[in-house]
Amino acid sequence: MQGVFITFEGGEGAGKSTQVRLLAERVRALGREVITTREPGGTEMAERIRALLVNGEPEALSSTAEALLNYAARDDHLRQVIRPALARGAVVISDRFHDSTRAYQAYAGNCPLTLVKALERDVLVDTWPQRTIILDIDPEQGLGRTRQRMGQQGRGAEAAEDRFERFGLAFHQKLRQAFLRIAQENPQRCVIISAARPVEEVAADVWAVVHPLLQPEDAGAA
Repeated sequence: MQGVFITFEGGEGAGKSTQVRLLAERVRALGREVITTREPGGTEMAERIRALLVNGEPEALSSTAEALLNYAARDDHLRQVIRPALARGAVVISDRFHDSTRAYQAYAGNCPLTLVKALERDVLVDTWPQRTIILDIDPEQGLGRTRQRMGQQGRGAEAAEDRFERFGLAFHQKLRQAFLRIAQENPQRCVIISAARPVEEVAADVWAVVHPLLQPEDAGAA
C-alpha cells in the first residue's frame, strides 16, 4: 500500500482537531495504519519550538522569525514522523502543515513570500500532501469557539496557547482570505469545506473528499 498524506488547514476555531480525530477513526476502521499529528509539533523538538510560537505576546516574534521557526520544526517533523510513516504505507493526517506558514506568515503577515517558497522547496522537497482540506469559518465565529474552549479548559498549558488568537480580528479576516487564496492557487490539492455547520455534516464532506485517495477496496467501504 502507498502512504497517503492528508492535511487540515483553516483559521482559529474551525474544528480541525475534531475532524482529524473523526477521520482517523474512520480510516482505522478500514484496517489502515493512521498517524495523526500536528504542526507546529509532532516531535519532541518540534513541540519545544511550538511553545515559542504559540505562547507570549503577539509582538514577541516577527512574521519572518515565525516562518523560520515553523520550518525548523517542520524539518524535524518530516524526518522523524511523516516520511517514515508514508514509506511504510500509513495514512498521515496532520492538523496544519506548510499552507499555514504561507497563510499566517506570508499572506496575512509580512514575511517575504520568496523566503517561504524557498523553505518549501528546500525543506519539503517531494513530501507534499495529496489532499488539503481547508475548513472555512467566519473569523468572529471561529474566535468565539476558541474563547469558549479555553474557558472550559481553564488556564492550563494547552489553554495558554493563545498568542495568535490575540492578533486581532483584522488579522484573522486577512487569514481567512489567505486560505481561500491558497485553495484557488492549488485547485487539484485543496478542497474548501464550510466549518460553520454541525460536526457530523462537516465529517461527511471530509470523508467524501478523502475516501477516493485510499486503496480501491477501501474506497468503496462505508
